[in-house]
Amino acid sequence: MKATLERILNWRVWPLFRKEMRQIRRNHKLVAMMVIPPTLNLVLLGFAMNPEVTNLRLGVVDESRTAESRELVSAFTESRSFQLAGNYQSTAEIGRALSAGELDAGLVIPADFATERTRGQSADVQFLVDGVNSNTAAIAGGYAARIVADLNQHIAIVRQSNVASAGRREPQRAFSRVSLLYNPGLKNSWFIVTGMIGMLLVMLGVAVSSSAMVKEKEMGTVEQLLMTPADGAEIIVAKIAPIFLLLSLDIGLSVLVGYLAFDLPVRGSLLLLYFSGMLCVLSGIGIGTIIATFTKSQQQAQLLGFFVTPPLSMLSGATTPIEAIPHWMQPLTWLNPVRHFASLARGVMLKGVGIDVVYPYLLALIAFSVVLMGVSVTRFRKQLN
Repeated sequence: MKATLERILNWRVWPLFRKEMRQIRRNHKLVAMMVIPPTLNLVLLGFAMNPEVTNLRLGVVDESRTAESRELVSAFTESRSFQLAGNYQSTAEIGRALSAGELDAGLVIPADFATERTRGQSADVQFLVDGVNSNTAAIAGGYAARIVADLNQHIAIVRQSNVASAGRREPQRAFSRVSLLYNPGLKNSWFIVTGMIGMLLVMLGVAVSSSAMVKEKEMGTVEQLLMTPADGAEIIVAKIAPIFLLLSLDIGLSVLVGYLAFDLPVRGSLLLLYFSGMLCVLSGIGIGTIIATFTKSQQQAQLLGFFVTPPLSMLSGATTPIEAIPHWMQPLTWLNPVRHFASLARGVMLKGVGIDVVYPYLLALIAFSVVLMGVSVTRFRKQLN
């Protein structure tokens, strides 16, 4: 036991490791890059990337001018999704306003609206949306359909109550009740932040490791390192270990920012979340080291990184659901470590599930870490030799 401990303490990696730590400590820009960007990105994206649309300008053509039509208009404005921007006399006028960009949506209520409702028949209304911004138009259409459905349900309940009070029987209607699990407040920031943690860990791993490896080439210190008794593997371990340890601290920083800024819970094992985050960091460092073997300067490494990180971000499900990606591209997301970490993080943080549920994602992260680090170390050792 004592001999093993002495062998570990006398390992030639430790002097190189201390050298790298001293260099990182003197590099204030690198330390700032590991702390400030993750914090700002999580906060800004958590607040900015919000699919909810509010206060859409709504124009109304009310040809009915009855209490029933005013009830419908009130249902739209009370939802806070729409604000009444004006009343118009005809569909032509409201069409011109939509074309001029004065309105986001228009509601046309026909003259027989109240009569059809009184008879218990379907009363049609027309909803017009400015489709230039397709995303906003789709959301506005969904809001309108939900508002009308809620109003219909309210009318049916009132009608049933009136029939019951009059002593008559009417066939019972079935009404649905939606229960929201794990995120009852429908906070979109919880979905964004849990996905962005993995994306930031990989992006930082790629940027920092590729920069650190290429810097040795530019400064010509690789040859000096080769003159030391340490072999290629020990040199690579000494270069990667400090970066890995420092980036691992960003996992705790990201979770803390999510909790303080967005009240993001951690309902499951924090240790499991941290371990999977470390695997994500290793994957990013592996990708960055591979990039460093193909480049000769930090500028080249940064440019090549731009071709790697955007696809990782877009095919990760970090900020948008996987289901929103075209079907033929969805299988590619399984080759993305960020996708597996995002699924694992959401399961642990929001659902509180354990390793018995998320083990497929954990095994995938382990496989990515082993393969990427193995390839990167092999390629870098060949260059050192």
